[in-house]
Amino acid sequence: MPATAVAYKMRNRCFLLTVVMLLCGFALATTTIAAEAAPAQLEQEGVPLKAAPLVRFGKFAITNSMLMTWIVAAGIIVFAQLATRNIKPIPRGIQNFWEWLVESLYDFLEGIIGRQLMSKTFWFFATIFIFILFVNWFGLIPGVGTIGWGHRDPATGVFHVDRPLLRGGNADLNMTSAMAAIFFVLWLIWALQAQGVGGFLRHIFGVKGETTGILKLIMAVVFFMVGWLEVISILVRPISLSIRLFGNIYAGESILEVMSTMIPMLSWLLPIPFYFMEILVGIVQALVFMLLTAVFTMLIARDDHGPEHAHG
Repeated sequence: MPATAVAYKMRNRCFLLTVVMLLCGFALATTTIAAEAAPAQLEQEGVPLKAAPLVRFGKFAITNSMLMTWIVAAGIIVFAQLATRNIKPIPRGIQNFWEWLVESLYDFLEGIIGRQLMSKTFWFFATIFIFILFVNWFGLIPGVGTIGWGHRDPATGVFHVDRPLLRGGNADLNMTSAMAAIFFVLWLIWALQAQGVGGFLRHIFGVKGETTGILKLIMAVVFFMVGWLEVISILVRPISLSIRLFGNIYAGESILEVMSTMIPMLSWLLPIPFYFMEILVGIVQALVFMLLTAVFTMLIARDDHGPEHAHG
């Protein structure tokens, strides 16, 4: 493919990345209504389960996790625009890095879900990987979770942060739920586009395989009952996606919190090995979320057409 064509596609993908970032931010905002940290939570040790509100507009609250995800989203959008502002046939600098990142993701996913499906869905899978990865890594920057409002313990003189200014975005269940909900809506749209309403229902409740006579009637009843299990499985997917990502990132932040407070004199040293582990976890969790959403989409989009059709 000519370099100019690649550059043009890069610009379109960056625009779609911008749209999805805004969707994720909006979904997080709408799912974090009246998020309050109870007094008991403010006094608890470790990372609280709920994000702390920073600014309140009636029942709507902007939390510290929302602020951090908006910062990361804005940074990615600005970086993407700078990388594609003046596209050159021979890429250099940030354009070279951005093309390498996008093309690597494209080649990797194309081998899994096929070229035809990639042309329709790649913008989402690439966005979700890049966004989750940098939100995870941004949460490891010193100061995230440790700078904010709090109180000083009169007995020890140690300052405790009760309401951090920034909190790991994916350590907030609202954020992971928002991304999973966006995927579920898009998955439903892609499924209906690929199969149609009738094909979608046949995929869930229809008889698989070739049967005749009374056996076909028996299998129709069996697959109809199994179809309801499939419906439950489909509805559980966004829940499992959101909880898996939230649980791993929240657990990592909790470990870092424990290591930094276990021995005050060594608070600068003990978390270091776990920082390297969390860098790896950040990559793995972004990759797992992207691959699961891609596989879920592939299963419905190519069900009635076979691997040859899916790979174009």
